Amino acid sequence: MTQVSMTVNGGAVVADVEPRTLLADFLRGDLQLTGTHLGCEQGVCGACTVVLDGRIQRSCITFAADCNGASVTTIEGFDDDPTMQELREAFSEHHALQCGFCTPGMLTTARDIVLRLGDIDERALREELSGNLCRCTGYVGIVAAVKKVAAGKKPDVAAAVAPVVGRFEGSRLPPAPSSPQTNGPVTRTSVPAMAPSVGGSAGSTSIEERVRVAAPAEKVWSLLSDLQRVVPCVPGAEITSLDGEDLVGKVRISLGPIKVAFNGQAKVGMDPAKREGWLTGRGRDAGQGSSAEGSARWTVIADGASASLIAVVLTWKLSGPLAQFNRAGLVHDVVRRLAATFAENLEAAITGAAPPRRKALGGLGLVWSVIKARLFSRR
Repeated sequence: MTQVSMTVNGGAVVADVEPRTLLADFLRGDLQLTGTHLGCEQGVCGACTVVLDGRIQRSCITFAADCNGASVTTIEGFDDDPTMQELREAFSEHHALQCGFCTPGMLTTARDIVLRLGDIDERALREELSGNLCRCTGYVGIVAAVKKVAAGKKPDVAAAVAPVVGRFEGSRLPPAPSSPQTNGPVTRTSVPAMAPSVGGSAGSTSIEERVRVAAPAEKVWSLLSDLQRVVPCVPGAEITSLDGEDLVGKVRISLGPIKVAFNGQAKVGMDPAKREGWLTGRGRDAGQGSSAEGSARWTVIADGASASLIAVVLTWKLSGPLAQFNRAGLVHDVVRRLAATFAENLEAAITGAAPPRRKALGGLGLVWSVIKARLFSRR
């Protein structure tokens, strides 16, 4: 791993990256700046265009390690930029976008053209835009929008290369988006402080949940303390070896065409007096090249004489092909459905009843169940 330090959208970011990590993957996967789109991944289409040290740059063919000490501005960094605001309005007025996939890169390039060249004739403008491909509009609306904004302006190179200021504070990253609540026993809530702290690394996503289980707190804690019994309650998870606090295991995930099996190691800790536990680990799928790291913290809280709440904090970071499923509020609903399934299986294990009859839950099944729930809730 190589440590890199750069300024992204006005804030300092320090992270450890593999030497082969591309800037686009770092921005999307580690910093969750998903406005930088990936299309051809060969530096041709321009969807991944960002501003690097004052010049537009293809982030899909730029190594993150080569950007050490650099200043990077993505489409998210232009929220308060007056020229970008003019371009957004003009793009809307002239119908300069349809599917929107090329739009972040197109806007970034258009802003550079307006500031660097000012009022520009159409032939030169089309040549300047030729590095950004659009499969929808035919470019007529895009050209008209940029011409309107550039009309009467003089070149302002200083503004074009000026860094964005104050978008992030330090290495703090934007929070993961929230999502609507789902029906059932799982609800979003704050979780009591637990020790030791197992906070996530830069670019990680966290979610806090409480799962209600129809069993006394002592019984629930007794089962949660026995990892060999509790891990099978998590769909797709299994333990291959357990030696004290060292755990080796596997998690199988299926998300449409992406099927991965994470093999990894983890450290586990328990505090029986407080009925608290924690786990930190990482794993990698050799087939797809995805990797994951994260932590879990949980505590069992009595909820009357015959029921309990399991308060859980999950923190994770994905990279590789699987990371594309980590960017929307939908993932939080998926986690909640997974937590609800875990609670059902846990109750079945405690009571000795047969576990619910259902297929092994892959990610696609979870996503589909969430989509159905959302559709029916709107009727």
